[in-house]
Amino acid sequence: MQDRNDAQLEDRLMDWIERRWRTVFWLMFLGACAYLLYYRWGQVRWLALSDTDDNLRLAEVKAWLAGQGWFDLRQYKLAPPGGLNVHWSRIVDLPIAAMILAFRPLVGEFTAERIACAVAPMLALAPALWAIVLTVRRTVHPRAYPIAFAVLMCAQTTLFMWMPLRIDHHGWQLATLALVVAGIADRHPQRGGAITGGATALSLGIGLELIPVMAVAGASIALRWAWDREQADRLRAYAVALGGGCALAFAGFASYDNRKMVCDVLSPVYLSTLLLTSALMLGLSLVTIRGLWWRLAALAAAGAAIAIFFALSFPQCLGAPESISPELKRLWFDNIREVKPLYTKPWRDALQTAWLPLIGTAGAITAFWRARRTPQAPVWATIALLSLLATAGLAWQSRFGPQAQLLGVYGATALGWLLLPRLLDSASSLVRVGGTLVVFFALSGQVAQFVAMIPKPAKEVRKEKARTEADRQPRRCTTLPALAQLDRLPPATMLTFVDLGPRLIAMTRHRAVAGPYHRNGDAILDVQHSFRAGSPEVAHAVMKRRGATMLLLCPGMAESTIYKARAPRGFYTQLMDGKIPSWLEPVELPANSPFRLWRRID
Repeated sequence: MQDRNDAQLEDRLMDWIERRWRTVFWLMFLGACAYLLYYRWGQVRWLALSDTDDNLRLAEVKAWLAGQGWFDLRQYKLAPPGGLNVHWSRIVDLPIAAMILAFRPLVGEFTAERIACAVAPMLALAPALWAIVLTVRRTVHPRAYPIAFAVLMCAQTTLFMWMPLRIDHHGWQLATLALVVAGIADRHPQRGGAITGGATALSLGIGLELIPVMAVAGASIALRWAWDREQADRLRAYAVALGGGCALAFAGFASYDNRKMVCDVLSPVYLSTLLLTSALMLGLSLVTIRGLWWRLAALAAAGAAIAIFFALSFPQCLGAPESISPELKRLWFDNIREVKPLYTKPWRDALQTAWLPLIGTAGAITAFWRARRTPQAPVWATIALLSLLATAGLAWQSRFGPQAQLLGVYGATALGWLLLPRLLDSASSLVRVGGTLVVFFALSGQVAQFVAMIPKPAKEVRKEKARTEADRQPRRCTTLPALAQLDRLPPATMLTFVDLGPRLIAMTRHRAVAGPYHRNGDAILDVQHSFRAGSPEVAHAVMKRRGATMLLLCPGMAESTIYKARAPRGFYTQLMDGKIPSWLEPVELPANSPFRLWRRID
């Protein structure tokens, strides 16, 4: 009798999950937001924007609200005298600015900024989770989406992009990627094509980071048309939404600087190429081409035309989009952690990042094989290909991690729906409980977390403890109390570390010589040369040219270790050794200040 009651209760619960999935979605979303706020509450309280991009984003929004023009995205508090040519768009600024304006009259400037920076990243989680739920319901089973939610909550690298205070654009780009996959999985060709094209245009309007996977997603829609002429409506809707969306994104959000022939944003370079692509795809969808091989040939000809147009019209964009000098690449770009391959990281970190993408890719391939003779085959083929591409990208740059984990959710969910019901139906309670936990931990990547908890060798523990102690003081440099000490001084332009620049300009009235952005190359090299050079006169000349009247250091900050290791006789090391040139005089700070500050006196 008890077993029968349990079975009936389980059936009612699963039926409720299937029928009331919209209600469940909101419960999952609100629960996730509550958890993320609880997890980050300490940082929210102190507006501890830890990433340089988040600080620059807030500085951009504040400048806009203070009267800077809509299409003027230059950051005039960096890279004086002309300002930093920022390669972003206003799209992601909108929700942040809206909340600051809404709450500022009620709670004041600082609290309004805290609310905006806490809530805005989580807003991007809503469309992402909605799209994942829809995709899983369409491709796996109408009742399988709670598994996807559970796996997503374990995808730490992806989840971090929706954390409170992560106000940069990556969370919104992940949301557009989830929408692209949802459009590919949509059984209604026109709606699915429009969603995929529109989400792709929005993603490219925000930034080009996801352009490889977006290109593959678009190619998959074209190949579906080649394989099945009945998919012409999907291709047509995709082409119109992509071309129209990119045109609107460029017209409404491209800054003055981004309207030039640059290679790192949705500029005229990519806009013209995408409009040509949309026109050719639209043309193919409107003509009747009989025969698979003839459609493939037409598609190949269109692809060749697009490639030739791009190569001949914009040869300067055939290399890396950043277009940085070899010196800047060697001194700065190659030292950025996220652009290094995943295998260069400690094995525990690499395992935690790569586990879910590997499992998800295997799961997507398995799902494709099982669905190879069904209408779902093209969908799973696309998901498998996207997941494989993003996972392989980890071997090039670690920043593929968030998109690789997000795409891994689909394959991991498919494997979970294949295995978990069998375990839960087992007559053995050990299999039902223990087996289910083991399989879920394996699919979601929690196994990697447990492996990473294996005790480290004593020597490694001692090194980490020493690093932690050494990092404690430098971390204080980015705190509000420490920066408030600097903000009491009259506004000035400061020569300081590249990575400290965005935090300094966001939280104080001061300006900085450089920030860690590739269009800021000359200013970055000025800072690098200043602290690496053996002669203090290099820094002296840079400060004069940039109008910097103060020199600010945070001893022991991560960036400083590079100067100390690679230029042991450089200016930074000299300053730390007390060798102060005559043209600098110390500025008195409170005894507990983590900074060292000098004023140029000539």
